[in-house]
Amino acid sequence: MSWFDGRVKEDNKFIAMLVAQAAKSVEGVRYLDGMLGRVDAGSIDTLRQLADDASELRSVLIDELHKTFITPLDREDIFNLSHCYEDMVTYALTTMEEMNILKVDADDYIRRMVDFVRQEAQQLELAIQRLAGNPRVAGNHAHDVHQMEREVERLYRGAIKDLFARATEPGRLPELFYRREVYRHISNMSDRADFAANVLGMIVMKLA
Repeated sequence: MSWFDGRVKEDNKFIAMLVAQAAKSVEGVRYLDGMLGRVDAGSIDTLRQLADDASELRSVLIDELHKTFITPLDREDIFNLSHCYEDMVTYALTTMEEMNILKVDADDYIRRMVDFVRQEAQQLELAIQRLAGNPRVAGNHAHDVHQMEREVERLYRGAIKDLFARATEPGRLPELFYRREVYRHISNMSDRADFAANVLGMIVMKLA
């Protein structure tokens, strides 16, 4: 593992690509977090462009993966990490799109869950940045993601419980189901962060 010297050099291009993808996922989720009170066509277009950028970064990485025989990490780990980083931006976009289409405003549950997912994305970015030089520190950041994901799931269950406690009038049912869909997208976004943290944890174990 002589390449693991804390620097991203030309022969470690996949690490650099994953760092770029992680940064884009942070940008996407942070944008969602900051625009929860201003969901409209303009903010959706901006986030859609970020999602397109994330998709392009992944496409380039996968193309390079096809052309490269020796990689700094297991090919499957690179593939899965890349997939998770892109998925987080995609779920950020679908969350905003559904809030707009279904006319769901940002309640306290949505704000708190998205805030945790933003922190998850930031921890995943720190993890991949630290992986080369300080893999155990990278593992610590991945562990923090697991803790945040549990908080998101706790909030998600509380949100669903509160929704159905209010389901006393048949006419309100569509509104409640619409809100549940938005909660579900945020929960799925957190799940992708948790999966990425699992991949990083396995990478760190392989380097030990």
